[in-house]
Amino acid sequence: MSFLTDVSSEAVMAVLPLYVTAALGMSVIAYGVVDGLVQGAGALVRVAGGWAADRTDRPKWVAAVGYGLSALTRVGLLFAAGLPAIASLVVTDRIGKGIRTAPRDALIAAAANPRNLGRSFGVHRALDTAGATLGPLLAFAILWAIPDGWTTIFVVSLGAAVLGVGALVLLVPDLRPRQAAWLRTHRTREDRGLPRCKGCTCDAAGGLELAGRPFSWSFLRGGATVRLLVVAGILGLLTVGDGFVYLALQDRDGFATHWFPLLYVGTNATYMLLAAPIGRLADRVGRARVLVWGHALLAGAYVCAALPFPGAATTIAALVLLGTFYAMTDGVLAALTSALVPTAVRATAIGTAQTVTAVVRMVASAGFGVLWYAFGSVEALWIVTAALVVAVPVCAYLVRGGRLERDPDPEMPA
Repeated sequence: MSFLTDVSSEAVMAVLPLYVTAALGMSVIAYGVVDGLVQGAGALVRVAGGWAADRTDRPKWVAAVGYGLSALTRVGLLFAAGLPAIASLVVTDRIGKGIRTAPRDALIAAAANPRNLGRSFGVHRALDTAGATLGPLLAFAILWAIPDGWTTIFVVSLGAAVLGVGALVLLVPDLRPRQAAWLRTHRTREDRGLPRCKGCTCDAAGGLELAGRPFSWSFLRGGATVRLLVVAGILGLLTVGDGFVYLALQDRDGFATHWFPLLYVGTNATYMLLAAPIGRLADRVGRARVLVWGHALLAGAYVCAALPFPGAATTIAALVLLGTFYAMTDGVLAALTSALVPTAVRATAIGTAQTVTAVVRMVASAGFGVLWYAFGSVEALWIVTAALVVAVPVCAYLVRGGRLERDPDPEMPA
């Protein structure tokens, strides 16, 4: 399901920087605004999507709403003309992504062994990124054959989106995480020779509607979860959109337009290959450490894009570093968050962490567009790199000692 959906979305996103700046003739400031909307449009909706999944205990169907909304925007792209219409559809697509992401990650966490959360999310991200690799490849092939084949790309994107929604509805199990946690806890009492709780209905599980502990925002009251949100916010504020890195590489190297989508392919291919191995590594050495130090590789990618040495070597190095950065942060953040909170608020907590990241990245993209306009691409990249060099050790200090790794799940039986 994620593979097909990412074929759809990344085929469009891979050409968005060129479509805005070349086909529509807008400035890099305009692209900064659009990229900021891409990063942050669905930010607050992520919390709402996670909250709805937790309250209803039906994450699959909340996710289906988000996937369906994104699929509908592909139809709109076939008829949209002008920047306002394109921007509105992109924002709607990102809202759909915001609705679906936390419930989907909650489904993954519910199906995974708690000790292997990093690996489980890594496997998902690998398959997800395989679609994100194929999408830009299709866009590249279409632009190679049809230099102005924007509409053809949108048609291919629509077909993949429809197949993705079908895969979700027909193939993905309808897991109910809160109900499963409640049954596990209560049945364990009997396995341990303890008397049943008063009014226990374990044998009538089919009738349960609101299983597990009641929903509560108490996970935001200090402790490890808030510390994680602070670290994610600091680092996200220094993470600009990939499109800026790619535009800087093209500006320096001067390669032809139809090669541009292959930059996304290089990043996504690296991410796909490393997501599962790095997820296993995070389970062993500490997910928080891997999350923080992944941003050191992001600084390396910015350096490669800023160096005055055109050619394949620095371009490939930038793409490999970007892909490794995503392998060390994307799925790891979801795995780390899901391990810190009770099952009853898991989707909401994941959505909250992703919202913090998305909002600050929206600010970062808009701000970087202004820096680019004021100082130039190279100087703007060096400024952000210098800030990351300072921020990464500070955040590493905040997560020192593995304190974010040892918080027990309050609903797991002793």
